[in-house]
Amino acid sequence: MKLTLDLQFFAGEKTEKATPKKRQDERKKGRVAKSQDINTAILLLGCFIGLFVFGGYILEYMTSFYRKSFTEYIHWDVTNHSVQMMFNDSFLQAVLMVAPIMVIAVISGVAANLLQVKFLFSTEPLKFDLKKIDPIKGAKRIFSIRALVEFLKSLLKIALVGTVTFTVIWMNKDQMLMTAFLDAEGALGFFARVTTIMAFSAIALLIFLGVLDYLYQKYDFEKNIRMSKQDIKDEYKNVEGDPLIKSKMKEKQRQIATRRMMSEVPGADVIITNPTHYAIAIKYDEAKAEAPFVIAKGTDSIAQRIKEIAKEHHVQMVENRSLARALYAATEIGEVIPEEYFQPVAEVLAYVYQMEKKA
Repeated sequence: MKLTLDLQFFAGEKTEKATPKKRQDERKKGRVAKSQDINTAILLLGCFIGLFVFGGYILEYMTSFYRKSFTEYIHWDVTNHSVQMMFNDSFLQAVLMVAPIMVIAVISGVAANLLQVKFLFSTEPLKFDLKKIDPIKGAKRIFSIRALVEFLKSLLKIALVGTVTFTVIWMNKDQMLMTAFLDAEGALGFFARVTTIMAFSAIALLIFLGVLDYLYQKYDFEKNIRMSKQDIKDEYKNVEGDPLIKSKMKEKQRQIATRRMMSEVPGADVIITNPTHYAIAIKYDEAKAEAPFVIAKGTDSIAQRIKEIAKEHHVQMVENRSLARALYAATEIGEVIPEEYFQPVAEVLAYVYQMEKKA
Protein backbone atom coordinates (compact mmCIF):
# COMPACT_ATOMS: atom_id res chain seq x y z
CA MET A 1 0.00 0.00 0.00
CA LYS A 2 2.80 2.40 0.96
CA LEU A 3 4.68 1.59 -2.26
CA THR A 4 1.57 2.38 -4.31
CA LEU A 5 1.12 5.73 -2.57
CA ASP A 6 4.81 6.56 -3.15
CA LEU A 7 4.48 5.75 -6.84
CA GLN A 8 1.38 7.92 -7.10
CA PHE A 9 3.19 10.78 -5.35
CA PHE A 10 6.16 10.64 -7.71
CA ALA A 11 3.85 10.30 -10.72
CA GLY A 12 2.11 13.53 -9.64
CA GLU A 13 5.35 15.44 -8.94
CA LYS A 14 6.04 18.03 -11.62
CA THR A 15 9.57 17.08 -12.67
CA GLU A 16 9.23 16.89 -16.47
CA LYS A 17 9.82 19.69 -18.96
CA ALA A 18 6.70 21.11 -20.58
CA THR A 19 5.67 19.57 -23.89
CA PRO A 20 5.36 21.72 -27.06
CA LYS A 21 1.55 21.58 -26.73
CA LYS A 22 1.70 22.80 -23.13
CA ARG A 23 3.95 25.69 -24.20
CA GLN A 24 1.59 26.55 -27.05
CA ASP A 25 -1.42 26.51 -24.71
CA GLU A 26 0.36 28.79 -22.25
CA ARG A 27 1.33 31.13 -25.08
CA LYS A 28 -2.29 31.33 -26.25
CA LYS A 29 -3.20 32.44 -22.71
CA GLY A 30 -0.55 35.18 -22.90
CA ARG A 31 1.74 33.46 -20.39
CA VAL A 32 5.33 33.80 -21.58
CA ALA A 33 8.75 34.49 -20.08
CA LYS A 34 9.15 38.25 -20.25
CA SER A 35 11.04 40.91 -18.29
CA GLN A 36 9.43 44.31 -17.76
CA ASP A 37 12.87 45.67 -16.90
CA ILE A 38 14.06 45.10 -20.47
CA ASN A 39 10.94 46.86 -21.77
CA THR A 40 11.59 49.82 -19.48
CA ALA A 41 15.29 50.03 -20.37
CA ILE A 42 14.69 49.87 -24.13
CA LEU A 43 11.86 52.39 -23.85
CA LEU A 44 14.08 54.83 -21.94
CA LEU A 45 16.94 54.27 -24.37
CA GLY A 46 14.68 55.01 -27.34
CA CYS A 47 13.28 58.16 -25.71
CA PHE A 48 16.73 59.54 -24.81
CA ILE A 49 18.06 58.79 -28.30
CA GLY A 50 15.00 60.60 -29.63
CA LEU A 51 15.73 63.59 -27.39
CA PHE A 52 19.36 63.58 -28.56
CA VAL A 53 18.38 63.41 -32.25
CA PHE A 54 15.35 65.70 -32.17
CA GLY A 55 16.55 68.04 -29.42
CA GLY A 56 17.16 70.87 -31.87
CA TYR A 57 13.74 70.39 -33.43
CA ILE A 58 12.03 70.45 -30.00
CA LEU A 59 14.04 73.50 -28.91
CA GLU A 60 13.05 75.35 -32.08
CA TYR A 61 9.34 74.64 -31.50
CA MET A 62 9.63 75.61 -27.83
CA THR A 63 11.40 78.92 -28.48
CA SER A 64 8.97 79.67 -31.30
CA PHE A 65 6.05 79.08 -28.95
CA TYR A 66 7.53 81.33 -26.23
CA ARG A 67 8.35 84.00 -28.80
CA LYS A 68 4.79 83.93 -30.10
CA SER A 69 3.40 84.01 -26.55
CA PHE A 70 5.31 87.18 -25.62
CA THR A 71 4.99 88.98 -28.96
CA GLU A 72 1.50 88.04 -30.17
CA TYR A 73 -0.67 86.46 -27.49
CA ILE A 74 0.16 89.21 -24.97
CA HIS A 75 -1.60 91.78 -27.16
CA TRP A 76 -4.83 89.76 -27.58
CA ASP A 77 -7.96 90.71 -25.76
CA VAL A 78 -9.16 88.08 -23.31
CA THR A 79 -12.31 86.71 -24.91
CA ASN A 80 -13.81 83.26 -25.28
CA HIS A 81 -12.75 83.15 -28.92
CA SER A 82 -9.16 84.32 -28.27
CA VAL A 83 -8.69 81.91 -25.35
CA GLN A 84 -10.03 79.04 -27.48
CA MET A 85 -7.69 79.95 -30.36
CA MET A 86 -4.70 80.23 -28.01
CA PHE A 87 -5.54 76.88 -26.40
CA ASN A 88 -5.92 75.14 -29.79
CA ASP A 89 -2.68 76.61 -31.07
CA SER A 90 -0.80 75.70 -27.89
CA PHE A 91 -2.14 72.14 -27.98
CA LEU A 92 -1.12 71.74 -31.64
CA GLN A 93 2.39 73.07 -30.90
CA ALA A 94 2.75 70.68 -27.93
CA VAL A 95 1.63 67.69 -30.03
CA LEU A 96 4.06 68.55 -32.84
CA MET A 97 6.81 69.06 -30.27
CA VAL A 98 6.47 65.68 -28.54
CA ALA A 99 5.27 63.66 -31.57
CA PRO A 100 8.76 62.32 -32.54
CA ILE A 101 9.42 61.16 -28.96
CA MET A 102 5.98 59.51 -28.72
CA VAL A 103 6.49 57.68 -32.02
CA ILE A 104 9.92 56.48 -30.90
CA ALA A 105 8.46 55.39 -27.54
CA VAL A 106 5.77 53.30 -29.27
CA ILE A 107 8.33 51.72 -31.63
CA SER A 108 10.68 51.00 -28.70
CA GLY A 109 7.89 49.38 -26.67
CA VAL A 110 6.81 47.16 -29.56
CA ALA A 111 10.43 46.25 -30.39
CA ALA A 112 11.16 45.31 -26.76
CA ASN A 113 8.19 42.91 -26.67
CA LEU A 114 8.98 41.43 -30.09
CA LEU A 115 12.57 40.90 -28.97
CA GLN A 116 11.42 38.80 -26.02
CA VAL A 117 8.24 36.99 -27.10
CA LYS A 118 8.01 37.67 -30.87
CA PHE A 119 4.51 38.42 -32.13
CA LEU A 120 1.87 37.49 -29.56
CA PHE A 121 -1.76 38.61 -29.42
CA SER A 122 -4.03 37.19 -26.74
CA THR A 123 -7.26 38.42 -25.17
CA GLU A 124 -7.11 35.80 -22.41
CA PRO A 125 -5.60 38.15 -19.75
CA LEU A 126 -8.46 40.63 -20.38
CA LYS A 127 -11.21 38.13 -19.60
CA PHE A 128 -13.09 38.57 -16.33
CA ASP A 129 -12.05 36.00 -13.76
CA LEU A 130 -13.43 35.87 -10.20
CA LYS A 131 -10.20 34.23 -9.04
CA LYS A 132 -8.39 37.51 -9.70
CA ILE A 133 -10.46 39.28 -7.05
CA ASP A 134 -10.32 36.45 -4.53
CA PRO A 135 -8.92 38.12 -1.35
CA ILE A 136 -7.32 34.90 -0.11
CA LYS A 137 -5.45 34.27 -3.35
CA GLY A 138 -4.62 37.98 -3.53
CA ALA A 139 -3.04 37.82 -0.07
CA LYS A 140 -1.10 34.73 -1.09
CA ARG A 141 0.26 36.59 -4.12
CA ILE A 142 1.22 39.61 -1.99
CA PHE A 143 3.10 37.52 0.58
CA SER A 144 4.51 34.95 -1.86
CA ILE A 145 8.18 34.27 -2.60
CA ARG A 146 7.73 35.83 -6.05
CA ALA A 147 6.42 39.07 -4.51
CA LEU A 148 9.42 39.14 -2.16
CA VAL A 149 11.81 38.63 -5.07
CA GLU A 150 10.14 41.45 -7.02
CA PHE A 151 10.39 43.74 -3.98
CA LEU A 152 14.10 42.98 -3.55
CA LYS A 153 14.66 43.55 -7.27
CA SER A 154 12.99 46.97 -7.04
CA LEU A 155 15.15 47.93 -4.05
CA LEU A 156 18.26 46.76 -5.90
CA LYS A 157 17.37 48.80 -9.00
CA ILE A 158 16.71 51.94 -6.94
CA ALA A 159 19.98 51.50 -5.05
CA LEU A 160 22.09 50.86 -8.15
CA VAL A 161 20.55 53.64 -10.26
CA GLY A 162 20.87 56.02 -7.31
CA THR A 163 24.52 55.02 -6.90
CA VAL A 164 25.26 55.59 -10.60
CA THR A 165 23.48 58.96 -10.57
CA PHE A 166 25.29 60.09 -7.42
CA THR A 167 28.64 58.96 -8.84
CA VAL A 168 28.18 61.00 -12.03
CA ILE A 169 27.15 64.07 -10.02
CA TRP A 170 30.09 63.61 -7.64
CA MET A 171 32.55 63.35 -10.51
CA ASN A 172 31.24 66.63 -11.96
CA LYS A 173 30.71 68.51 -8.68
CA ASP A 174 33.56 70.97 -9.30
CA GLN A 175 32.31 71.95 -12.76
CA MET A 176 28.78 72.16 -11.35
CA LEU A 177 29.92 74.76 -8.80
CA MET A 178 31.57 76.76 -11.56
CA THR A 179 28.33 77.15 -13.49
CA ALA A 180 27.62 80.23 -11.38
CA PHE A 181 30.26 82.00 -13.52
CA LEU A 182 28.81 80.81 -16.85
CA ASP A 183 26.11 82.38 -18.95
CA ALA A 184 22.70 80.68 -19.33
CA GLU A 185 23.63 78.87 -22.55
CA GLY A 186 26.88 77.51 -21.11
CA ALA A 187 25.18 76.36 -17.89
CA LEU A 188 22.36 74.65 -19.80
CA GLY A 189 24.90 72.94 -22.07
CA PHE A 190 26.84 71.64 -19.07
CA PHE A 191 23.72 70.30 -17.32
CA ALA A 192 22.56 68.74 -20.59
CA ARG A 193 25.87 66.86 -20.89
CA VAL A 194 25.75 65.67 -17.27
CA THR A 195 22.12 64.62 -17.62
CA THR A 196 22.94 62.69 -20.80
CA ILE A 197 25.81 60.87 -19.07
CA MET A 198 23.58 60.00 -16.10
CA ALA A 199 20.76 58.85 -18.36
CA PHE A 200 22.83 56.55 -20.57
CA SER A 201 24.75 55.17 -17.55
CA ALA A 202 21.46 54.35 -15.81
CA ILE A 203 20.01 52.85 -19.01
CA ALA A 204 23.09 50.64 -19.51
CA LEU A 205 22.73 49.44 -15.92
CA LEU A 206 18.99 48.80 -16.41
CA ILE A 207 19.66 46.79 -19.60
CA PHE A 208 22.19 44.67 -17.70
CA LEU A 209 19.70 44.13 -14.86
CA GLY A 210 16.97 43.46 -17.42
CA VAL A 211 18.99 40.65 -19.02
CA LEU A 212 19.51 39.09 -15.59
CA ASP A 213 15.81 39.52 -14.84
CA TYR A 214 14.86 37.90 -18.16
CA LEU A 215 17.02 34.87 -17.33
CA TYR A 216 15.30 34.65 -13.94
CA GLN A 217 11.84 35.05 -15.49
CA LYS A 218 12.62 32.32 -18.01
CA TYR A 219 13.81 30.00 -15.24
CA ASP A 220 10.71 30.77 -13.13
CA PHE A 221 8.40 30.30 -16.13
CA GLU A 222 9.97 26.94 -17.02
CA LYS A 223 9.59 25.84 -13.38
CA ASN A 224 5.92 26.86 -13.26
CA ILE A 225 4.95 25.03 -16.46
CA ARG A 226 6.67 21.77 -15.55
CA MET A 227 4.49 18.71 -15.89
CA SER A 228 4.18 15.45 -14.04
CA LYS A 229 4.41 12.11 -15.80
CA GLN A 230 0.65 11.76 -15.31
CA ASP A 231 0.07 15.18 -16.95
CA ILE A 232 2.05 14.06 -20.00
CA LYS A 233 0.06 10.81 -20.20
CA ASP A 234 -3.23 12.70 -19.91
CA GLU A 235 -2.17 15.17 -22.60
CA TYR A 236 -1.20 12.31 -24.91
CA LYS A 237 -4.60 10.72 -24.34
CA ASN A 238 -6.37 13.99 -25.10
CA VAL A 239 -4.35 14.59 -28.27
CA GLU A 240 -4.01 11.08 -29.59
CA GLY A 241 -7.03 9.53 -27.90
CA ASP A 242 -7.19 6.73 -25.36
CA PRO A 243 -5.13 3.79 -26.78
CA LEU A 244 -7.86 1.31 -25.79
CA ILE A 245 -10.56 3.35 -27.53
CA LYS A 246 -8.32 3.89 -30.55
CA SER A 247 -7.66 0.15 -30.86
CA LYS A 248 -11.40 -0.58 -30.61
CA MET A 249 -12.16 2.04 -33.25
CA LYS A 250 -9.49 0.64 -35.57
CA GLU A 251 -10.86 -2.85 -35.04
CA LYS A 252 -14.36 -1.62 -35.86
CA GLN A 253 -13.11 0.16 -38.99
CA ARG A 254 -11.23 -2.98 -40.00
CA GLN A 255 -14.38 -5.08 -39.58
CA ILE A 256 -16.45 -2.65 -41.68
CA ALA A 257 -13.76 -2.59 -44.39
CA THR A 258 -13.60 -6.40 -44.37
CA ARG A 259 -17.40 -6.72 -44.71
CA ARG A 260 -17.41 -4.22 -47.57
CA MET A 261 -14.58 -6.14 -49.24
CA MET A 262 -16.35 -9.48 -48.80
CA SER A 263 -19.49 -8.07 -50.44
CA GLU A 264 -17.41 -7.49 -53.61
CA VAL A 265 -16.13 -11.07 -53.84
CA PRO A 266 -19.23 -12.52 -55.63
CA GLY A 267 -18.58 -10.13 -58.52
CA ALA A 268 -14.97 -11.26 -59.06
CA ASP A 269 -13.89 -13.00 -62.27
CA VAL A 270 -11.32 -15.21 -60.55
CA ILE A 271 -9.76 -15.89 -57.14
CA ILE A 272 -6.02 -16.51 -57.31
CA THR A 273 -4.89 -18.59 -54.28
CA ASN A 274 -1.72 -19.82 -52.62
CA PRO A 275 -3.71 -22.22 -51.94
CA THR A 276 -4.22 -21.83 -48.14
CA HIS A 277 -2.48 -18.62 -47.02
CA TYR A 278 -3.33 -16.09 -49.76
CA ALA A 279 -6.43 -15.24 -51.78
CA ILE A 280 -6.66 -12.41 -54.34
CA ALA A 281 -9.98 -11.57 -56.02
CA ILE A 282 -9.49 -10.15 -59.55
CA LYS A 283 -12.08 -8.44 -61.74
CA TYR A 284 -11.83 -7.11 -65.27
CA ASP A 285 -14.37 -4.47 -66.27
CA GLU A 286 -13.54 -2.24 -69.25
CA ALA A 287 -16.08 0.36 -68.06
CA LYS A 288 -14.16 0.85 -64.78
CA ALA A 289 -10.52 0.29 -65.71
CA GLU A 290 -8.31 -0.51 -68.67
CA ALA A 291 -6.72 -3.48 -66.89
CA PRO A 292 -7.76 -6.06 -64.28
CA PHE A 293 -7.96 -4.72 -60.71
CA VAL A 294 -8.07 -6.19 -57.21
CA ILE A 295 -11.43 -6.07 -55.41
CA ALA A 296 -10.48 -8.18 -52.37
CA LYS A 297 -7.45 -9.80 -50.83
CA GLY A 298 -6.46 -11.45 -47.58
CA THR A 299 -4.31 -13.96 -45.78
CA ASP A 300 -5.02 -16.93 -43.55
CA SER A 301 -8.58 -16.67 -42.06
CA ILE A 302 -9.62 -13.84 -44.39
CA ALA A 303 -8.30 -15.81 -47.35
CA GLN A 304 -10.34 -18.80 -46.26
CA ARG A 305 -13.45 -16.61 -45.96
CA ILE A 306 -12.89 -15.20 -49.48
CA LYS A 307 -12.67 -18.73 -50.85
CA GLU A 308 -15.82 -19.80 -49.02
CA ILE A 309 -17.81 -16.91 -50.48
CA ALA A 310 -16.34 -17.67 -53.92
CA LYS A 311 -17.54 -21.28 -53.66
CA GLU A 312 -21.01 -20.17 -52.59
CA HIS A 313 -21.31 -17.90 -55.64
CA HIS A 314 -19.50 -20.22 -58.09
CA VAL A 315 -16.54 -17.92 -58.66
CA GLN A 316 -13.61 -19.72 -60.32
CA MET A 317 -10.46 -20.23 -58.18
CA VAL A 318 -7.03 -20.76 -59.67
CA GLU A 319 -4.02 -21.86 -57.65
CA ASN A 320 -0.82 -19.93 -58.46
CA ARG A 321 1.46 -19.58 -55.44
CA SER A 322 4.01 -17.10 -56.80
CA LEU A 323 1.42 -14.89 -58.54
CA ALA A 324 -0.82 -14.79 -55.44
CA ARG A 325 2.08 -13.70 -53.20
CA ALA A 326 3.31 -11.12 -55.72
CA LEU A 327 -0.15 -9.54 -56.28
CA TYR A 328 -0.83 -9.41 -52.53
CA ALA A 329 2.43 -7.53 -51.89
CA ALA A 330 2.26 -5.19 -54.91
CA THR A 331 -1.43 -4.21 -55.12
CA GLU A 332 -3.97 -2.65 -52.76
CA ILE A 333 -7.74 -3.11 -52.93
CA GLY A 334 -9.25 -1.10 -55.77
CA GLU A 335 -5.92 -0.70 -57.59
CA VAL A 336 -5.11 -1.90 -61.10
CA ILE A 337 -2.54 -4.70 -61.13
CA PRO A 338 1.03 -3.63 -62.00
CA GLU A 339 2.06 -3.84 -65.65
CA GLU A 340 4.57 -6.64 -65.05
CA TYR A 341 1.69 -8.94 -64.02
CA PHE A 342 -0.54 -8.24 -67.03
CA GLN A 343 0.63 -11.35 -68.91
CA PRO A 344 0.21 -13.98 -66.12
CA VAL A 345 -3.15 -12.50 -65.02
CA ALA A 346 -4.34 -12.39 -68.63
CA GLU A 347 -3.46 -16.07 -68.97
CA VAL A 348 -5.42 -16.87 -65.78
CA LEU A 349 -8.46 -14.90 -66.99
CA ALA A 350 -8.27 -16.56 -70.42
CA TYR A 351 -8.24 -19.96 -68.73
CA VAL A 352 -11.25 -18.98 -66.55
CA TYR A 353 -13.24 -17.64 -69.52
CA GLN A 354 -12.48 -20.83 -71.44
CA MET A 355 -13.66 -22.98 -68.51
CA GLU A 356 -16.87 -20.95 -68.19
CA LYS A 357 -17.48 -21.25 -71.94
CA LYS A 358 -17.12 -25.03 -71.78
CA ALA A 359 -19.42 -25.20 -68.77
